[in-house]
Amino acid sequence: MANTNYPSASSQSSGPSSRTPNSNNTGRNVLIGLLVAALLGTWGYILWSKNSPSAPGSSESSSTEVATAMSESDSLRQMFNLAEMRLDSITGANNSLQGEKTALQKEIDSRKAEITRILNDKNATASDLQKARHLIGELNGQIGKLEAQVAQLRGENQELTAKNTHLTQEKDVLSQNLDTRTKENDALANTVDVGSTLSASGMTITPLKEKKNGKEKETSFARRVDILRVSFNVENRITTSGPADLYVIVTDPKGNVIQNAQLSSGSMTTRQDGDRNFTAKVPVEYEQGTRKGVSFPIQNPDGFIPGDYKIEVYHNGFKIGEGVRSLRKGIFG
Repeated sequence: MANTNYPSASSQSSGPSSRTPNSNNTGRNVLIGLLVAALLGTWGYILWSKNSPSAPGSSESSSTEVATAMSESDSLRQMFNLAEMRLDSITGANNSLQGEKTALQKEIDSRKAEITRILNDKNATASDLQKARHLIGELNGQIGKLEAQVAQLRGENQELTAKNTHLTQEKDVLSQNLDTRTKENDALANTVDVGSTLSASGMTITPLKEKKNGKEKETSFARRVDILRVSFNVENRITTSGPADLYVIVTDPKGNVIQNAQLSSGSMTTRQDGDRNFTAKVPVEYEQGTRKGVSFPIQNPDGFIPGDYKIEVYHNGFKIGEGVRSLRKGIFG
């Protein structure tokens, strides 16, 4: 009940005078006890005054009636104070458990206002005081209903809290299962990815000289070599049919990777050897489950020199084959 004039259960006073909920409850209980004792004493005095013999019309009788009226007013005020304290003890909880002011709370506020008006009226008649007593009785009955409401709301709140805790635990379990499934799927996808890497076999590296008539002749002398023809077979049972890119690295006897713009030379990231420059990018149209022959020429713009040429082939970031071919120094260089 956000609009109620009573303090919310969640509000706390600050400063040196603030007390814990236990100390507040203890102080309230002590005060209620004192008020009850005073109320009982007042009622006893009223009963004694009414039963005490006195002559009708005497000044003593008038004084007794006035005192009795005052005592009855004080008694009603104490009864009202007790009802208010009882109400205050549950209003805070009701505020925190229910957002809007209920019809019952509005009725209670209305009766409180009427009782306060009568008790603050110095000219209140016995009839007015009787009405106040009746209203206080009704107020206590409504407070009892409000207590029942608060108890019900507390029970529902505890039930919702338990359900929320259960749902949170289920969510955590589902989240853990999802994480596990995700990791398993990632691991499976990685396994399939690695497993789909082509393998190369039967590599041959043939140094060739190109004749004017377009024919090629094999030679082992470095100064006569125009191209190195690299040939090998690729295959894989998992890889689906379609295009695949092979990357070829040719390293000359000085340890330099041959670069040729006509062969789409560039750099790549491998899974095991880091970033590397490659000599040629060779597209292959692969058919699943078959062995496919691959053959391509390697040209060096700077020419070939005597020594060992190392050829490495990569697919899917993995090295799948390599070979070495030596070129000899000719008689004239």
